[in-house]
Amino acid sequence: MSDTQPLRDSLTLRDVRAYDGGDPVDVVVRDGLIAAVEPAGGAPATGEVVDAEGRWIGPGLWDAHVHFTQHVIRRRRLDLTETRSADDVLDVVRRARADAAPLSDGVLMGYGFRDGLWPVPATLDALDDAERDVPVVLVSGDLHCGWMNRAAARRFGVELDSSGLLREGPWISLLHSFDEASHLPADAYAEAAAAAAARGVVGIVEYENTDNVSEWSQRTASGLRSLRTDIAVWPDRLDAAIADGYRTGDVVDEAGLVTFGRLKVVVDGSLNTRTAWCWDPYPGMDPGHPHACGLESVPVPELRRLLDRARGAGIDAAVHAIGDRANTEVLDTFEDLGMRGVIEHAQLVRDDDFDRFARLGLIASVQPEHAMDDRDVADHHWAGRTGRAFAFGSLHRSGAALRLGSDAPVAPLDPWISLSAATARSRGDREAWHPEQRLPLDVALAASVRSSLSVGQPADLVLTDRDPYACDRDGLRGMPVAATLLGGRFTHRAL
Repeated sequence: MSDTQPLRDSLTLRDVRAYDGGDPVDVVVRDGLIAAVEPAGGAPATGEVVDAEGRWIGPGLWDAHVHFTQHVIRRRRLDLTETRSADDVLDVVRRARADAAPLSDGVLMGYGFRDGLWPVPATLDALDDAERDVPVVLVSGDLHCGWMNRAAARRFGVELDSSGLLREGPWISLLHSFDEASHLPADAYAEAAAAAAARGVVGIVEYENTDNVSEWSQRTASGLRSLRTDIAVWPDRLDAAIADGYRTGDVVDEAGLVTFGRLKVVVDGSLNTRTAWCWDPYPGMDPGHPHACGLESVPVPELRRLLDRARGAGIDAAVHAIGDRANTEVLDTFEDLGMRGVIEHAQLVRDDDFDRFARLGLIASVQPEHAMDDRDVADHHWAGRTGRAFAFGSLHRSGAALRLGSDAPVAPLDPWISLSAATARSRGDREAWHPEQRLPLDVALAASVRSSLSVGQPADLVLTDRDPYACDRDGLRGMPVAATLLGGRFTHRAL
């Protein structure tokens, strides 16, 4: 599944239509760049000539937030995404054991439960009753907590309370220590990259908590060349990255596809886990409880120290902030430091904070499909505040720069799903949720690309069988992709 072709010397795409309208054109590619855009039939044939037969063309798409290894591994875990209660999850575990489902290094791994609205909470005893002997580790859909049995607690040396749930810092550290990746087939990463290319993806921003420099350099050296990748560094590897001389924007692999990105800091939890750091308590929580309003994962003074340390070394920052208190504190920190960067998620924002994104030159990196997954949880746990939850429209109207992503595996690594969710705010048979927060399609597309269809730009391109501007919600979500090119080289071709 790997693609080791060199960049194509030249290519002519005949009879394509640009997403932003206009008459059909020919696009000439040379040495990985767009060399000419001429009226259809006007460009001399250069290199291979491909007749696009009037298909639509635009810049290749980026997913601005991915955990790629977790995305790859998800395919091998028990699927819990359709469960709606603790009993549903326990039934899946029992069936898996009865069917002798494969284990990962002796552990039964599952992914995708969301317990934010469960009528009966998770308990350690209930999971033990379902499976007592084999370690069971169930990963939540938002990746911020895990449900484990006693056998798993013994195996990994952790202490569990009566819920059996491990949350945030201790859980995230454990999640990234699992040895699942070593059991993946050799071509698993290339297959996942090819699947992304088949949806028009030319690049991802990688937020996996690992040695991304080494791992992605090895992948491209082994032939995985269907994606550009911006890689993050987490705080525990920041000093090593600085010592190695890495700066934001540095190309770190010989193929020229992997770029050193930003320091990733997680300052709060998530909505489904009720650990997003908010100004108001969660329903049913004692206001005096230390975590009634969520969790401050990284104290603000430590956040400031980390960002200041990174800035001094030429490394930009991307900070995870979901609750409105987290967003306020992160905005304050960026402002105090006079530092630009990215706020990841920005799911709940105070009204007074929206215009600060633009004023401070910060990017809001958002995941539109999360609004579809979490609307009911938000209506319950953020009751009375959802007019400013997943508020993409408010961010755009305030002048904030936007980037769209999936947070894969939390949502599918498919920008067309993100585009549909951002512009429609609905799926299935449900009405639009807070339709005032919809994005115009041109804004959503601009937030999903890093280049343009113009001379001198990288020939990172996507051709589709439909005009996105003529598609309804579901037509956009299921957009047929005819071809994807990276540097003028086909990474997906269904022409």
